Amino acid sequence: MSVSPLSQLFGRSPVKPMQEHISKAHACTKELIPFFEAAIAGDYDKAAEVRKEITRLESEADALKKDIRAHLPNSLFMPVPRSDLLELLSMQDRIANRAKDISGIMVGREMKIPAEVQELMMKYLKAAISTSKRAKDALAELDELYETGFGSKEVDFVGSLLSKLDAQEHKTDEFEIKMRRALRDIEQNHPPLDMMFLYKVIEQVGDLADVSQRVGSRLQILIAR
Repeated sequence: MSVSPLSQLFGRSPVKPMQEHISKAHACTKELIPFFEAAIAGDYDKAAEVRKEITRLESEADALKKDIRAHLPNSLFMPVPRSDLLELLSMQDRIANRAKDISGIMVGREMKIPAEVQELMMKYLKAAISTSKRAKDALAELDELYETGFGSKEVDFVGSLLSKLDAQEHKTDEFEIKMRRALRDIEQNHPPLDMMFLYKVIEQVGDLADVSQRVGSRLQILIAR
């Protein structure tokens, strides 16, 4: 397959690598479901195996990030500023990092999640992961945005996806409030240090959703420009 002169002049498109990167980052978050299931069951041998998979996926995402940074065109003819794409990439990368961080905290202490909040914790986690999925879905349209020259129809469609992303992040926020209240009601029945680290995990899960929303915010900036 021949390479067009324009491609040689402007450099390779960063769109597909960016989409591959966020897909890899989202894959990290999906592994948190079997990870938490193992943790709730008290099977930290299984949880440690799942963490290895999260770490592998995060390393692959990191390699993609470095490759994108190394090959991102400097051309003045790019439809969006290079700096904006780099900011978007950094936000995407934090999704994978948060998944790794959460699993690391829990494996390191072999944390137990109290039975009273296990069901709510899984709902909260899945809401955060859904926020990551919404961010990935929005980025899946980046190639269409490029190909249509950021045409109004495609911009409107991506805007609707970003609205759904915002709504999902808000839903996750509501779950976080419920989780904190539920933990407050039982914390006196458990070791204080265990509760402190569980609150930290709750915070990190919420941050996973927040970072996913910020991916959408960076994409919105690209569209606006």
